[in-house]
Amino acid sequence: MTSETKRVTINDVARVAGVSRQTVSRALNDKGEIDGATKQRVLDAARDLGYRPSRFARGLVRQDTTTIGLVIPDLLNPFFTEVAAAALEAARGRGWHVVVYDTADSVDEERGTLEAIGAQVDAVVGYFSLTEAELDKHTAGMPVVLIGREHRIARFGSISIDGALGVRQAIDHLVAAGHRRIGMLDHAGRAEPSVRREWFAAAMEAHGLAADAVAPAVQSVDGGAVALTGLLDREPGVTAVFTFNDIIAIGALRSARKRGLAVPADLAVIGFDGLQLGTVVDPALTTVALDTREIGASAIEQVGRLIDGGTAEDLVLHAALLVRESA
Repeated sequence: MTSETKRVTINDVARVAGVSRQTVSRALNDKGEIDGATKQRVLDAARDLGYRPSRFARGLVRQDTTTIGLVIPDLLNPFFTEVAAAALEAARGRGWHVVVYDTADSVDEERGTLEAIGAQVDAVVGYFSLTEAELDKHTAGMPVVLIGREHRIARFGSISIDGALGVRQAIDHLVAAGHRRIGMLDHAGRAEPSVRREWFAAAMEAHGLAADAVAPAVQSVDGGAVALTGLLDREPGVTAVFTFNDIIAIGALRSARKRGLAVPADLAVIGFDGLQLGTVVDPALTTVALDTREIGASAIEQVGRLIDGGTAEDLVLHAALLVRESA
């Protein structure tokens, strides 16, 4: 359900209580410079409005550094590490601190993280599986930027990924090389097919090809190796695979080598993400590439706009085929 709840600010509390911003901050921080009646009026206004003071608001008195909570599903995945590194660099340029939280790709861990950091940071940026309604509940009053999905709540911003054209370029490239039986290693553990599988199916359909040779893969090198082995055992006619991400693709390269398959002569492999790691494997990985530096930097730019009272946006970043040696 779409929510248009406006973020309650310290200015709103000041207006309702009939005092200045500085007085609100002093009251919330239990400073002794104001009388008891004024302090109570401020506290009542804050409670009635549902205002939760963040470190940013308290910094009006203490001049604290702005701190951003960056929520990442898996720091062992180099894609998220690259995004986090770019966000850290952009934040340093603003003199901000970033605290990174790894949720282990677990909804329960994600929920617990948000419950724990609410009073520790000024804004939250990251990858979330929770619904926007639940995110809204756990981050009330704070700017939030979602990475990898669109936003609907007014006080949220987002950076969504459009890989449809890049995946279409990948399948076009494989078809031009003569491949007709093309498989996919999709992200395991999801109740529904990933959006990348939807892009794959649409690109295959555009060429009149079946998109039914799909196997689930755990997001790891070993997961990619196991998934490719299972797919080729079941579908020996497959001559090319597109994978959910580069880590899975690197595992597929390992599995192909163990089976005695030459890449790309016997089996072409295309990943998704554009990791630098893809340049050091042999053969170098062809991939549908995203600019991880742009994702991280844009996330910090978006949250800065929200902290400054600006309007939320839905920034869309596009992926494109990067041809190397594996396809």
